[in-house]
This record gives sequence, C-alpha cells and structure tokens, in this order.
Amino acid sequence: MGKPTGFLEYKRENPTKRDPFERTKNWQEFQIIMPEASLRKQGSRCMDCGVPFCQTGTTMAGSGEIGCPVYNLIPEWNDLVYRGKWREALDRLHKTNNFPEFTGRVCPAPCEGSCTLAISDDAVSIKSIEYHIVERGFQEGWITPQPPKTRTGKKVAVVGSGPAGLAAAAQLNKAGHLVTVFEREDRIGGLLTYGIPDVKLANHIVERRVKLLEEEGILFKANMEVGKDITTAELDKEFDAVILCTGATKPRDVEVEGRELNGIHFAMDFLTANTKSLLNSNFQDQDYIDAKDKHVIVIGGGDTGTDCITTSVRHGAKSITQFDINKTKLEERPANNPWPMFPIVHTVDDGHKEAKAVYGNDPRAYQLMTTKFVGDENGNLKELHTISVETKIDENGQKTRHPIAGSEKVWPADLVLLAVGFTGPEEKIIQQLKLETDKRSNIKAEYGQYVTSVEGVYAAGDNRRGQSLVVWAIHEGREAARECDRYLMGASNLP
Repeated sequence: MGKPTGFLEYKRENPTKRDPFERTKNWQEFQIIMPEASLRKQGSRCMDCGVPFCQTGTTMAGSGEIGCPVYNLIPEWNDLVYRGKWREALDRLHKTNNFPEFTGRVCPAPCEGSCTLAISDDAVSIKSIEYHIVERGFQEGWITPQPPKTRTGKKVAVVGSGPAGLAAAAQLNKAGHLVTVFEREDRIGGLLTYGIPDVKLANHIVERRVKLLEEEGILFKANMEVGKDITTAELDKEFDAVILCTGATKPRDVEVEGRELNGIHFAMDFLTANTKSLLNSNFQDQDYIDAKDKHVIVIGGGDTGTDCITTSVRHGAKSITQFDINKTKLEERPANNPWPMFPIVHTVDDGHKEAKAVYGNDPRAYQLMTTKFVGDENGNLKELHTISVETKIDENGQKTRHPIAGSEKVWPADLVLLAVGFTGPEEKIIQQLKLETDKRSNIKAEYGQYVTSVEGVYAAGDNRRGQSLVVWAIHEGREAARECDRYLMGASNLP
C-alpha cells in the first residue's frame, strides 16, 4: 500500500468523455485518456483493505453479485499504478483477465460496488484504471504474442467466438493444445463485435486482440456454423474435446396484438445489422434497419435497450423513448441491497445522456406495459398502446404486474425495438449433440466443472448460465478451459 492516506486526500475522478451532443455525430469511442498524474492519485485511493471484497467474485444466496468474477488482483495493480510501475501492473492484470481492454470498456464494474471505500465515499475508479493499464500496455508495445513453447498434440474445438469462447481458446492454447474456434458470423468476436455498438467497443479493439491470438497459434474459422457447415459428427471425429460457447441468443418476444406489423424488430437484429453495415460500407450498402426520422420506442430497460438508444440517436431518429416496466430505481441503495453487493440504484448511462443532449429529456418512461401495436392500411406500424402497471411480489416470490385503471396511453411509433432479454441458447447444436438441458433450456453443466452430459463436450458462458455479463463469460471460458485441459491431460496447471 503506497499511500495510506490517499483515500482521505483525493476524491474520485472519472475519465473525461467527449460532449454528449458532439459525439453523436460519429461512431468513434469517446473516452479521453487521463493524465498519468491523475491516474496515480486514483490508484493511491485504494485502501488495501484486510478483506478486498472488490476481487472476491462471488454471490450471496438470495441476493446479488459481489466483486470481480475473474478475481482481478485489484489492490495490487492499484498500488503499482500509484508507484508508476505500469509494466508490472499490466502483468498482474493479465494474470487473471485475458481481455482487460474489453472489460475496461463494457463491464458495469461490480468490483466498484464492492469497494470498501464505497461504504461511505465514492469507490476507487477501478474500471478506469484497468482501461488505462491495458491501453498503456498496447501503446508501449508490451503486449506481444506469447505462443506456447511446446504442443501437446491434442486438438480442441471452441464453438463461438464471444468473450467465453475467446477466453477458453486463449487458455487452452497456453496449455499447448491446438485450438480451432468456429464462428458462424463473418467476423470473429460474437457479442463483442455485433452485440455492442462500435462507440462502446470499437471493432478494431476486438480485431487487435484476435490478431494476437492468431499469432499465438489459434485458428479462427468465420462463416462456419456448426451443425450446418460442419457437422457435430465431424467435430467428434476431428477433435479430442469441444467447448460450446454459443451464448444465449434466443430473444424473448412481446406477444401482444399487432406484433406482426412491419417496423417491429428484435434489438439484436437491429444492432447486428447496424454494425455490419457500418464496418462493411460505412452504411453505403443501406443494409440495416434505419431509425432516421422515425419515432423509436425501445421496449426494455437494460443495457441492450440503451445500446439501441445509442444507435438510434446517431441514425437521426425523430424521437426516442425507452420503456421500463419497473419503477425508477432509488438514488441510494435500498435496505435489501447492502454493500458489498452490486448496487441496484438509478444511473444515467452514456446513451441516456446523449438522448437528453439531442432531444432535451431523459428518454426513459417507467412502469409501462405494451398492450397493442397499431398499423396503417399497408401493415406498417404507426402507434403503440400502453398501460401503467404496478409490480408486486406474490407469495411464491414471483413478480406480478397489476394494471392501473385509467392510465392508458397512445404513443406514435414507426420503429419498435424489443430488448426484453433472452430465453436461452439456440437449440440446433444442443439437439444434434443430444445434450441435457436445465429447466431454463440452458445446457446442463455444473458450475466449476462445465462438463455436459456428453463426454468430452463442455459448455461455458451464457449458454450454460443464462444471459449475463462479459466478465462472467470470460471467467467461465477460463474455468472451462482448465477442466477441459484436465480431461485431456489428467491434470492442469491452468488457473
């Protein structure tokens, strides 16, 4: 601990971001690099607590998540940054996290919610420090390919190139196995590439890491859907083990009158088409769902819904509204959400700030349930009907929605984006491999072991645990790689 009084002397300083209105004119990332002196002060705020909950990575029964799922050695690299030892800080960061440039951009930072300083003050700016450590590493040329010195001769197929798949591939390659990653899309990255707008995680950041992994010996095969372009039988014949990291990509629908009208789309279809068109032609191919001059309504109050706002603002939508079926959250932690759990409080995300800057108000509307879509004579969406609801918890602990009489409202709508979550992984590969599933239709594989009902086949990430965070996907990919390595070699040195 470099400066015992740092947390008393310095206040939290967040990284500067470009003006919300100005940045909506392009698709560039908008976080500005902080001066080194400021970052060292921020590192000195770390208290080096006796029990660093920030790095615990666990859950409390019946409550919420605590700390960093990949067990980042946060107090260690905070101290190293304070001391100006950036290279050492990078080494400690990479020891637990294969891709800090991803989590440093898109992770909601459960570590900060569990920071001891956050009990009575602003948390240490852990996420910002992580981001700056890894970017300093790339800038200085410290991050270079590290291929394994020897090969085992064992071959492993990783299906899916999202954060879980990339993490599993990286770890297995370190162990000396020959790894092939299959991706059905035309670019590597899965959710990282096509599920997150370029302004939050630019494609060149993903490609930078993929290129390193290729140089370390991993083989990537895009436009290759397992079960279609290559059969599961061929996988079984060619590889010694398989890790499934296919995500939970089946979107949850909104089943109300008028759902068949033109102009209603799933959020991921909207986001994927947008990024493809941006990367392929800078939108010149017109092969995307355009929000320009449209009244856009996003149904769903989560991060995916906010990404739809971010994208629609840049298209030039006429108006944007985001429906949340729940009440607005409190500014302070409620009694049932104490430290060190991840704080469930009201926040204003970057997309909300941009919408307010352009349209003059926060785009969110609360306690709304859609009752009907209405179209014109050509089958095109023109309006949406809602009713306000009150959410209650029944005797079984389940949420129930109760309409509020007289609260009906009609909204003009040309484009509706459904961002109400996902129901589980797609079933084709599950059926072909004859895998057991759990009651939520996820692949059945015990946490910590990851082995499925079929020997030599493992599952990690959202297809096993359900829709979750990028950092949890990285964690599960790493752990599944360890278990797969143990299966192949009888023992494993992977963490």
